[in-house]
Amino acid sequence: MSLLELIERADERALAAGAVACLDRCLPLLAGPDAEPLRPLWASCENGQDWAIRLAAVRTAMEQASVPDGPAALVRAMLGAAPSDFAAVPLREWADACSLVALRVHGRFDAPDGEVPPEEEGLLKAARSGEPSAVGPLVAGELERQVRILEILAETTGTAGSGAGLRKALDLSTEGRRVLRAVMSRRARGRG
Repeated sequence: MSLLELIERADERALAAGAVACLDRCLPLLAGPDAEPLRPLWASCENGQDWAIRLAAVRTAMEQASVPDGPAALVRAMLGAAPSDFAAVPLREWADACSLVALRVHGRFDAPDGEVPPEEEGLLKAARSGEPSAVGPLVAGELERQVRILEILAETTGTAGSGAGLRKALDLSTEGRRVLRAVMSRRARGRG
């Protein structure tokens, strides 16, 4: 099933967790290596309890952080666009937008000079709809993580293991964050 189909079929829990996971994997652009500013939102993904309160707290914390222009600003903008209502329609729009932003961010690190070619947008859209496309390795890995997280959450919806599904999603997201941090580190050393 394509990423877009998974987003379309996802419930509130999966949509919220999928979107938070996309932003979580992009955190190396914003935060220090040990920072986990989105952790409170992960706790609300299970059933939406205190979602609006935790979202407001995370937004406030992120607004106080100094964020450079470029990809980092996109990530902060996505957090700003998060719906306060824990409802399927607004969460679906947000999850879809976060998915695309995370893929764009990873695409910038696939590009040798950090500039995403104009045709990349079409490749990302094709890849999200399940069509084969020639995306770079970071984008391919990010796409695979997004699909896998939504699959895990769909498999555990309404079961006693739904908390375990969220933990697996968080683990996959943490792995993706490490990958992006390593790529950023290599690129910084290459410039130095």
